[in-house]
Amino acid sequence: MSTELALIALVLGSLAITAVCRRYGLPAPLVLVVAGLLVSLLPGVIEVTFDPNVVMLLVLTPLLYSAGLGSSYAGIRANLRPIGLLAVGLVGFTTVVVGLVAWWVVPGLTLSAALVLGAIVAPPDAVSALTVGRRLGLPRRTMTILNGESLGNDATALTLFRVFVAVAAGTGATVLGGIGMFVLAAVGGVIVGLAVGWLVHRIRRKLDDPQVESALGLVVPFGVYLLAENLHSSGVLAVVVTGIYLGYRSPEGGYATRLQDQAVWQASDTILESVVFALIGLQLTAVVRDAGAGAALIGYGLVVTAAAVLARPLWVFPATYLPRALFRGIRKNDPYPPWQVPAVISWTGMRGVVTLAAAFAIPPTVPQRETLVFLAFFVTVATLLLHGLTLPAVIRFLGVRETTTTADVLAEAQAQQAAAQAGIARLDELTADQPEDSPAGHAAMKLRHITQMRANSAWEQLGRPEAETGEAPSTVYRRLRREMLTTTRSEFVARRDAGEIDDDVLRRVMRELDLEEATLDRDAVD
Repeated sequence: MSTELALIALVLGSLAITAVCRRYGLPAPLVLVVAGLLVSLLPGVIEVTFDPNVVMLLVLTPLLYSAGLGSSYAGIRANLRPIGLLAVGLVGFTTVVVGLVAWWVVPGLTLSAALVLGAIVAPPDAVSALTVGRRLGLPRRTMTILNGESLGNDATALTLFRVFVAVAAGTGATVLGGIGMFVLAAVGGVIVGLAVGWLVHRIRRKLDDPQVESALGLVVPFGVYLLAENLHSSGVLAVVVTGIYLGYRSPEGGYATRLQDQAVWQASDTILESVVFALIGLQLTAVVRDAGAGAALIGYGLVVTAAAVLARPLWVFPATYLPRALFRGIRKNDPYPPWQVPAVISWTGMRGVVTLAAAFAIPPTVPQRETLVFLAFFVTVATLLLHGLTLPAVIRFLGVRETTTTADVLAEAQAQQAAAQAGIARLDELTADQPEDSPAGHAAMKLRHITQMRANSAWEQLGRPEAETGEAPSTVYRRLRREMLTTTRSEFVARRDAGEIDDDVLRRVMRELDLEEATLDRDAVD
């Protein structure tokens, strides 16, 4: 099989497995890794080369940018303390713990090389955890903290990785100099990210062309990453900051661009996440062969994995409760959470693509490179299996779920009502001089009715009228309108098949009907 066909087979196979997992509620990342492991053992399988630079640029960069676009700036800002303690503090703590343990158990391993391994396995990959948490209804704040951690921990770990690689390779670098490098990389990454985000936002507002705007958005993450790296800053952090900035500013753009961007990035995320976890499994043969893995090396892997897993709760619980115990202001504004919350956060330590990319990026000048790559691979697969198989059960057992309180529903209903009143007031201004029986008057009447009905849907959640009447008015409206839309589509298709209308006409009408049905689905979710 040629390399091109192997690549297509990899993508199609990964998507097929993902589709099955989504249909039956299985953890797709875990299944993909296991499938990759099994395929790598088959005779005659083409060995997939894991180029860390390609993976960092073409896989990690767009995934981080897309995650930044979908992040809540307000949520991250409100949770900077816990996010910082995880994204920076926990990564540093894990680096030291794993490094010291590896230095202790692996014969002949230098401390600097062991710390390289610690930096490699320090950042967890939140894709699996967020997928499980979303499906099981983890509290919104917990999800925000985990997402914020995933956006920042990669930059921290990769910067520490560079520092310790320089020390281990004997280039004359020092830990103190590395701290300065870390600060400069972080500050530079933030500055580059904000500058590029501001510039791109200004350009997109001037374009007023959804297709060109979306095309520009596809280029942005790669451009900002390469720019920041060439300026010796953190490319990963720059990409994240740019994504968060543009996501925060997206309401100022046109609706067509937002709809198109969302579809494009959701599709690309599905492909990239599927392929990358399959790639992790496919590395098994090459990693084991290069390391010459035996019982002793597997034993080292088990010990290092245990250190990486235990380091997380050893940091998370004190980081959760000590600041509140020491500072009254924090305790007053953010009361002690139940112990189940840090317990769940402690069990979301699955490693992923960043660990593997960093491992394969270890230069040959670092002592015992093959051993470090094997141990990083071992930790990645072991944590995916351990946490991936047990996280749903842990969440269910601890009962950490989002509960929609009456106060939440009331706040949403009040916001919906205020927004509806503002919209109706503007409508009245525009049609003040129009008679009720005029076209504008009829349109205004219809718009008032639709606007008020959408506002009432939030109030219905408080009153729960469906408990008494079977269905709420908005639910009845959506059900009937969907049936009408289905019949309408069928009629247009029949007329196209009969040659009465052209395909161009059909596609234009279908888009209008699809957008209306998408609105109905959004209202149902809300």
